Amino acid sequence: MSIEREHAAYDFAYVQEKWLPIWDKLEPFKSGRADDSRPKKYVLDMFPYPSGDLHMGHAEAYALGDVIARYWIQKGFNVMHPIGWDAFGLPAENAAIKRNEDPRIWTYENIATQKASMRRYACSFDWDRVFNTCDPEYYKWNQWLFTKLHERGLAYRKDSAVNWCPGCQTVLANEQVVAGLCERCDSAVTKKKLNQWYFKITDYADRLLDDMSELEGKWPEKVLMMQRNWIGRSQGANVQFVIEGRTEPVTIYTTRPDTLYGATFMVVAADSALAAELAHGTPVEAEFNSYLEQIKAASDIDRLATDRPKSGVDLKRFAINPVNGEKLPIWASDYVLADYGTGAIMAVPAHDQRDLDFAKAMKLPVRVVVETGEEDPSETGIATTGDGKIVNSGALNGLSKADAIAAINKQLEADGLGKSARNYRLRDWLVSRQRYWGTPIPIVHCEKCGEVAVPDSELPLLLPDAKGLDLKPKGQSPLAAATEWVNTKCPKCAGPAMRDTDTMDTFVDSSWYYLRYPSSTNATEPFNRAEIDTWLPVDQYVGGVTHAILHLLYSRFFTKVLYDMKMLSFTEPFTRLLNQGMVVMDGSAMSKSRGNLVRLSDELENHGVDAIRLSMVFSGPPEDDVDWADVSPSGSVKFLSRAWRLSGDVTSAPGVDFTTGEVSLRKATHKALNDAAFAVESFRFNVAIARVMELVNATRKAIDSGCGPTDPAVREATEAIAIMLSLVAPFTAEEMWERLGHKPAIATAGWPVVDPALLVADEVEAVIQINGKIVDRMNVSPSISEAEFEAAALALPAVVVALAGSTPKKVIARAPKLVNIVL
Repeated sequence: MSIEREHAAYDFAYVQEKWLPIWDKLEPFKSGRADDSRPKKYVLDMFPYPSGDLHMGHAEAYALGDVIARYWIQKGFNVMHPIGWDAFGLPAENAAIKRNEDPRIWTYENIATQKASMRRYACSFDWDRVFNTCDPEYYKWNQWLFTKLHERGLAYRKDSAVNWCPGCQTVLANEQVVAGLCERCDSAVTKKKLNQWYFKITDYADRLLDDMSELEGKWPEKVLMMQRNWIGRSQGANVQFVIEGRTEPVTIYTTRPDTLYGATFMVVAADSALAAELAHGTPVEAEFNSYLEQIKAASDIDRLATDRPKSGVDLKRFAINPVNGEKLPIWASDYVLADYGTGAIMAVPAHDQRDLDFAKAMKLPVRVVVETGEEDPSETGIATTGDGKIVNSGALNGLSKADAIAAINKQLEADGLGKSARNYRLRDWLVSRQRYWGTPIPIVHCEKCGEVAVPDSELPLLLPDAKGLDLKPKGQSPLAAATEWVNTKCPKCAGPAMRDTDTMDTFVDSSWYYLRYPSSTNATEPFNRAEIDTWLPVDQYVGGVTHAILHLLYSRFFTKVLYDMKMLSFTEPFTRLLNQGMVVMDGSAMSKSRGNLVRLSDELENHGVDAIRLSMVFSGPPEDDVDWADVSPSGSVKFLSRAWRLSGDVTSAPGVDFTTGEVSLRKATHKALNDAAFAVESFRFNVAIARVMELVNATRKAIDSGCGPTDPAVREATEAIAIMLSLVAPFTAEEMWERLGHKPAIATAGWPVVDPALLVADEVEAVIQINGKIVDRMNVSPSISEAEFEAAALALPAVVVALAGSTPKKVIARAPKLVNIVL
């Protein structure tokens, strides 16, 4: 009969209300105390945008980050686990317009709501380090950093065609354009020429690419590959093509100069200055302008899509191929981008699929110049991209790709018609935004002095009061209407000047925020170097894979710039990276319109914080999506209640000698501790929870039908369960800890030391295979010899029957785990 006594039902609401004020008083997660000699570790979650209360995605992300932070605290580290808010941005401004109020009100109300929810969710944050990026005390340093980049030539302005949302009336990054529509308001996106601010991230392209070698094995390979592709470094040649009727030749970049003889036409980006020049004053100008209007709605990503139907305009102009003198017709099309290379390409349709698709659509010739043994592309419609022998290419015939490239580059350089070159897909970072709710760009424009940075002594340059400003989209920044704010004096000559009226991309805010946490209240510098050297780089970064490119790339860029400015001693900001999946419902993203929205507040009310945290962590590997339809928070409640009851059944006193306890339960305890630690450090948190569940079952069995509740091994097991549970279910764990006779906080109790002697198994299960198929299993001693292992396997009845008196061809014994008998 079970002696699991009838305790009062586990009341998660009571326990939550009980422990929160106690933890507030104890501050177990306060980091950086002067007398703290523990080794330091910096664990950081990507900070949230305050768009409302916490949702299910937040619940997953912060549960995972909390496991890591709490684990390293238990392992004896002084962990800094801070939080703040990425608080500038378009949603706040749109909400302010809708509600006719200052965006500060909406933003700070939501921050207060989220902060209260995070506290209820028992996140192990150091609340003394909180800041918001919309605080003037923070964005002052955004502005200071901007001026430093401006001094170094890394912040500059230029005219360029940008994605323009007529609904939001602002510039959009390529990633914010989905199927030609604005991701926020679904307006059709067009192109617009604007004078914009850029950060010269391209100066750091090689370092951003090469330094990824430091991150291999520490960041997900998927993220590293995405960044490599985004930077897109390639080696090739710049080749000069003369255009009939034009004085200056056009330089074209190609990664395959060995295929120059296969060029049958030229394509220029329809939205490039070159295309407009070539069409100007010709009979096709009207047709060209009409085409240009048609393609304005397409983002660069859409234009580069391989399945996009090819279109274009024959400009009735010709370029001369420098290697054979052939006249190549020039077309304008949207599948070439104006800012890639020189905005023009030599088209080799036999060996480039997009060129082939275009050639077929426009009935242009196709010439094979690389013999790969495949069928003729003009017949199959499939370009051949292999590295065969060069053909139909004059002196290059018979050469390999590498030899042909070397030969043609040498010829081009000798003739003054080209040279080896390197190119990148990466473009400079567009940081201008025509909105109010962002960091004002600290530049004044003076007719006499030009661009002049606001002096450090005048920072922060505060946003003008939103009261009286019309924040509705009008095609220019709302700041332009604040005439008293715009009109100012030049810091250099004291003459009349005007402030820049754009605000910064909010990615600027998040590109260095991790440096601010160690000295979040510092009023004299963006960060303190001594504190940075103590805590940085970040040991563990946790966040969604949606930020795999831009946020992470921009943060790496900022870190390298600050390293060059002698402000940092490291060049990579985040040592290890963990990406979590999404929380979905019935296989789809949650939304009101789909009718599958699950509210976190409802789940917490029904099941309690610990059950939701446990369910998130136990649902699967962190990088996988969590389908809430497949998750059982009610099952988590039952498990936590079962674990909690153990703490009431233990009858031995605190401090009892565990070594006198029943050996089999002690072995189960130490194995669980060892396996859970390994699983957490490997980001297999669900496996760690499974080990805890197994130990709960073993402990209950020991109490009910084994050594009994007085055995020291039962106390050891229950205390271990409480400590392991503290990573995911802190309220339950703390209540168990108190019932076991200990003072709070369990978060700092320390991970029990594992005894290696207790990890040695008495027996292990061996698998027996015949011709690779499992036929039996047997338990053997871990120390069994190869000969004994083989003999035992051959004596098994299932093996004897299978052999039928014959002698095996081979026996492969790998004691004590596997025997494979080959017949």
